[in-house]
Amino acid sequence: MTFKEQIQQGIPTELPQSKPYETQINHAPKRKEILSDEEKKLALKNALRYFEPQFHAELLQEFKEELEKYGRIYMYRFRPDYEMKARDIAEYPGKSEQAKAIMLMIQNNLDYAVAQHPHELITYGGNGAVFSNWAQYLLTMKYLSEMTDEQTLTMYSGHPMGLFPSHKDAPRVVVTNGMMIPNYSKPDDLEKFNALGVSQYGQMTAGSYMYIGPQGIVHGTTITVLNAFRKINKEPKGGLFVTSGLGGMSGAQPKAGNIAGCITVIAEVNPKITKIRHEQKWVNEIHENLNELVAIVRKAQENQETVSLAYLGNIVDIWEKFDEENLRIDIGSDQTSLHNPWAGGYYPVGQTFEESNTMMAENPELFKEKVQETLRRHASAINKHTAKGTYFFDYGNAFLLEASRAGADVMSENHTIGREFKYPSYVQDIMGPMCFDYGFGPFRWVCTSGKPDDLQKTDDIACAVLEEMIKTSPEEIQQQMKDNITWIKGAQENNLVVGSQARILYADAEGRMKIAEAFNKAIANGEIGAVVLGRDHHDVSGTDSPYRETSNIYDGSRFTADMAIQNVIGDSFRGATWVSIHNGGGVGWGEVINGGFGMLLDGSDDADRRLKSMLFWDVNNGISRRSWARNEGAVFAIKRAMEAEPNLKVTLPNFVSDDLLKF
Repeated sequence: MTFKEQIQQGIPTELPQSKPYETQINHAPKRKEILSDEEKKLALKNALRYFEPQFHAELLQEFKEELEKYGRIYMYRFRPDYEMKARDIAEYPGKSEQAKAIMLMIQNNLDYAVAQHPHELITYGGNGAVFSNWAQYLLTMKYLSEMTDEQTLTMYSGHPMGLFPSHKDAPRVVVTNGMMIPNYSKPDDLEKFNALGVSQYGQMTAGSYMYIGPQGIVHGTTITVLNAFRKINKEPKGGLFVTSGLGGMSGAQPKAGNIAGCITVIAEVNPKITKIRHEQKWVNEIHENLNELVAIVRKAQENQETVSLAYLGNIVDIWEKFDEENLRIDIGSDQTSLHNPWAGGYYPVGQTFEESNTMMAENPELFKEKVQETLRRHASAINKHTAKGTYFFDYGNAFLLEASRAGADVMSENHTIGREFKYPSYVQDIMGPMCFDYGFGPFRWVCTSGKPDDLQKTDDIACAVLEEMIKTSPEEIQQQMKDNITWIKGAQENNLVVGSQARILYADAEGRMKIAEAFNKAIANGEIGAVVLGRDHHDVSGTDSPYRETSNIYDGSRFTADMAIQNVIGDSFRGATWVSIHNGGGVGWGEVINGGFGMLLDGSDDADRRLKSMLFWDVNNGISRRSWARNEGAVFAIKRAMEAEPNLKVTLPNFVSDDLLKF
């Protein structure tokens, strides 16, 4: 069968041969036992409903074994034989170019070079899934190959519920992930309902088909590191950045450190992902001996080198060793997947990676104890360094949140709403006031032709737009504009592409609209192929996350999720090709609501109309909420937006004198 025929087939009418478990692939750890015997039967019934009854007896035993062995039913047998990667859009079967674009993005999320656990359909973050099982993948791709522009596919936590009649201006796909009733949205609820096959964690851009590999977060991390050094009035050259996590999106950190021009030391416990990041040239060196690492770092500091050093081991050992050796750390953070602390997101100190994985599955309570003990040690070591002048920031991965729950010394002495911890989140100190409040966030695009030449042309177009804009940009956003012009000019030489020919660029609403309009014209003129627009959900408007994206909201509304819901609904009727809303994101299940979108630019007038309507809303929805929270940068930005668009009328806050509140 050809590739197109396999896509169109969906779930095969005859059972494919069982597939061997490929040990060289980076697999998800076994999930903890959480289902009762009756619930296990229900999980099997739920899985078997994808298949004709004549196959149930054979598949039952196989799925039962998977559930017992891995804690989930993945349906490995149904994994397709073709290479999983983003192809030229012309290679996909279908009646709708929009649907073909979505197929391309799904396959990119599952590309072995992109996905963290590709055989378990997990893109990044330890549990950020595109689908829960391979039957869902096969059925979804079949539906997309059949879809017209008068239909919409509804995705319920990885399950394709079906194609429904709609119209050409409606989204082609509407994605929801993990939208549990609030009282049933705790970490163990995720484990249970995911094991039952009725819900899943879409992370941010995993479950919405918009992940572009670690590049997506390289840019944000680069900006963060540059501005962290600016905060301490130090040049990055010869400065030391210490952090942890090389799996999933955290693999971006050493690359970002190299681009920023500092020394990066990053710990990772998983040898497979460490090796992969080294082979991808995202980290320069791998070390396993702490004494050798200390000597290399000292030399790098003396010579003001730019280098990234991976330590295959636990981050706590680094913080403690560097303290003993009185090694100066300039800036520090942590980017392990602490939104997923009990299932592989963070590993305890003092035991091997294998020992931890076994304990995680067989003795989860002890594993939790060990993790919390490690968090306390981790925080204690950081505190020793900050007392010597280290600038530490939380990367919004729930490090401070989980450390506080473990009883670590991370709470502020005089905490208030929004300032509970002794260390700020990077959004509070850097990204929020410097970027998000002004509308700057992670705009991204994918060249559906798969041609590097197309990506180069889009880079050139985007750069030309920004260079024209900066001539008249107000002083308040000049630094943001300069940083992004520098970024896009260096994007090619930094070899950021992993998987699809994609790029990320921080831009405000005006920048996004002008860049998208220029792309659409270039497509219409035949200069480049079609382009998919999107963004990380880690943005101005799409995400309500009290400990990350909206952590610099201080009016008490950071625990509300109105903005994210408004965002995705607004995007859907303003022209998005697909939209998504998730319970969960970078800080965990039950901790955040995440909204995202994708939009196909095909050179048409319709695309031009949609991009202007949708992108304006997508950004300014968030700026208006940030303005109402009395964020001064956002008040400036929304006033500027109202001047540009007469139909925009936003409620502005009145500022209350603190003198009146002295009682």
